[in-house]
Amino acid sequence: MLQKLNKRLIVSCQPCVGGPMDTPSIIAAMAQASIAGGAAGVRIEGVVNVQTVRAVVDRPIIGIVKVDLAESPVRITPFIQNINDLVSAGADIVAVDATNRPRPETVAAAMETIKSLGILSMADCSCLEDGIKARKLGADILGTTMSGYTTEEVPESPDLELVSELAKLGSFVIAEGRYNSPDVAASAILAGADSVVVGSAITRTEVVTGWFRDAITFDGTVS
Repeated sequence: MLQKLNKRLIVSCQPCVGGPMDTPSIIAAMAQASIAGGAAGVRIEGVVNVQTVRAVVDRPIIGIVKVDLAESPVRITPFIQNINDLVSAGADIVAVDATNRPRPETVAAAMETIKSLGILSMADCSCLEDGIKARKLGADILGTTMSGYTTEEVPESPDLELVSELAKLGSFVIAEGRYNSPDVAASAILAGADSVVVGSAITRTEVVTGWFRDAITFDGTVS
């Protein structure tokens, strides 16, 4: 599975929540289009979406479930039941938030469950310490997914330093988070990443449209 993803692109097919493209059939079409364009795998949120994508895609699927909790800032696959549901839906890899924050169930329990189900685990990390802990708990993949998202202000650039730090641990590393251009994605591979996840720049039309809107002023000049 990891050989299939090595030095390859993974597309996160997560349209804007509640937007016109946020339906299982369109997400499945996004996944198919991404594979047709050369992606080696996809990252999909939601059990129904994973199931729908699995029916039309034979490449690796990283599955997650996002849950908004009043008692915890952790959103990505916070419950063991989420893991069971994702595996039943056809996920090949399950990603979980591996940050050191209050959570309903432990990262250790999540990793143990994923291993018992015979698939690969991805730890979405915010810092090197998260990666070190997740690796000790048996995570198969370390991702930079949460870097910049555990503080109030989200930086514009991706965390290439964290990519390099995680790569030195010897685990399979997936760079994720704000890789919004081909050049920046390539820089992650040079920094030591084994794969790169790109999401908004490919599958969130509203976001990309906003980038162009903001760059062009009404007087005809380009900022």
